Amino acid sequence: MLKIVNLSKVFRTDEVETTALNKVSFEINKGEFVAVMGPSGCGKSTLLNILGLLDNPTGGEYFFLGKEVSKLAEKQRASMRKHNIGFVFQNFNLIDELNVYENVELPLIYLGLTQSERRRRVEAALEQMQIMHRRKHFPLQLSGGQQQRVAVARAVVANPHLILADEPTGNLDSVHGEEVMNLLASLNQQGTTIIMVTHSQRDAGYAQRLIRLFDGQIINENILNSVRDAGQI
Repeated sequence: MLKIVNLSKVFRTDEVETTALNKVSFEINKGEFVAVMGPSGCGKSTLLNILGLLDNPTGGEYFFLGKEVSKLAEKQRASMRKHNIGFVFQNFNLIDELNVYENVELPLIYLGLTQSERRRRVEAALEQMQIMHRRKHFPLQLSGGQQQRVAVARAVVANPHLILADEPTGNLDSVHGEEVMNLLASLNQQGTTIIMVTHSQRDAGYAQRLIRLFDGQIINENILNSVRDAGQI
């Protein structure tokens, strides 16, 4: 699915040079659920932005679906991103002026699908996320858990190869957070590859593999067997 080799990212200003990622290497296979953990400022979000083709690395290689993509121009990154990657954000990132149905439909409009095909896919995603009954509501009329269900529906509606989740339960209480994690785990069981950045030991336990970052470097990797494993590492 994807492979990074000696990936680095350096942010430079006139006076300061900050290394966010320092020669990071790993490989993720199709169908894996991988959690990335580490303290604030360790490079997790920078890594996710590069994996999601929202940014380019300073050095190293990034292979995605068999293609080296680390030096693609923005237009090429955008095309590959919209066809292959879904995003789930901590702050949901829904558009307040659009209702639930319209928020989920938006990625399909960018893909140029017909209205009938868009309707079929949106309704299937809303049913899968158990939020169809709210399809005409607007984001501000929903609870946090419901908003994140909509965000997950939007992430999966285009049938992406990869879902990137950035602290998906960060703004949710424990009950709604568990619901969202169960949704992600179900999607993974159906074959979707998921990479999740999280501070939550329990959320990390839903993954099959845990990568820990510190100061822009991988300090260890662990295979997980249960939710409890994440708290024992």
